Amino acid sequence: MTSRLIVLAAVGLAATLSACGPKKDSSAASTADQSASAPAEEAEPIDPASKAMVATLPTPFNTGDPVNGKRIFARCRACHTVEQGGPNMTGPNLWGVFGRKAGSRPDYGYSDAMKAQGYAWDAPHLDKWLSSPSTTVPGTKMTFIGLDQPQERIDVIAYLKTATEAKPKVEAAPADAKAPSAKK
Repeated sequence: MTSRLIVLAAVGLAATLSACGPKKDSSAASTADQSASAPAEEAEPIDPASKAMVATLPTPFNTGDPVNGKRIFARCRACHTVEQGGPNMTGPNLWGVFGRKAGSRPDYGYSDAMKAQGYAWDAPHLDKWLSSPSTTVPGTKMTFIGLDQPQERIDVIAYLKTATEAKPKVEAAPADAKAPSAKK
């Protein structure tokens, strides 16, 4: 019976550790191997409102691809939700994260280290945080190892910008608008 409990505990620990995605691996061979074995996907279009939101980010974050960022963020969904009114999980719900003081969401139990941070979340702070949470805020409860590829962080930040805020109204030209006719 004791050995069965050890096995179950080991399986549970492995599942917990893998929940935040694969370990960092900056080798090009690993990335190339993953890309070669992945089936080709059609590019999901970026809607005009999302493009407008990403454009408000400072350089280089305004070049991010929120569609790719959403794919990368899939690793984070084990611990975070992004929807307005979404629940806290192991980590806090991220709706409204831009401009919110770090460690200040009232319905989430942050570590003392995170509560002691004095900045509001913006693209540069998110970039630093996503590169290595435990280095950025020693004592944080977040166990995610981080994203070592700058473009992945840029894309996740673009996704978070579009997923955690209300989309602005973007005026589109009416579909039935006709060009003015030339007078003869």
